[in-house]
Amino acid sequence: MTDKSKELNASITLINDKLHFKATAGENEPISIDYTPPLGDNLGYTSLELLLLSLSSCVGSSVLTVLRKMRKTITGCEIQARGIRKEEHPTCFKTIYLIVNLISNDTSEEDFKKVLKLSEETYCPVWALLKGNVEIEVTYRIVY
Repeated sequence: MTDKSKELNASITLINDKLHFKATAGENEPISIDYTPPLGDNLGYTSLELLLLSLSSCVGSSVLTVLRKMRKTITGCEIQARGIRKEEHPTCFKTIYLIVNLISNDTSEEDFKKVLKLSEETYCPVWALLKGNVEIEVTYRIVY
């Protein structure tokens, strides 16, 4: 069995005559990936939607892990992501906006800023991949 921290494996299989794929990774449930009409049928996530989800979950995981190591109490976390695409091809993201809503009765703004910086600079591999290619703006709200 492969160590997931060192090597990841994923596969996609075309399931129609357009761009609808069944995607799997590891032992996880399959997901649908598709594209918008007319090229696809809008039957699943687009690749860029998955990228937004990957960045959000990576930032969330790294921030929560470090806050918990600091013995902070986290009772909820939601991250909303919005990507603005370039006009010209490749129409990748030029800017991604993340809004982090954290519910914690003992996390200060200073704590959160410190942990977010660690996420960006050290712990979030998805952010590291995007850095230098996409502007990423993070705003946050801590609910006590």
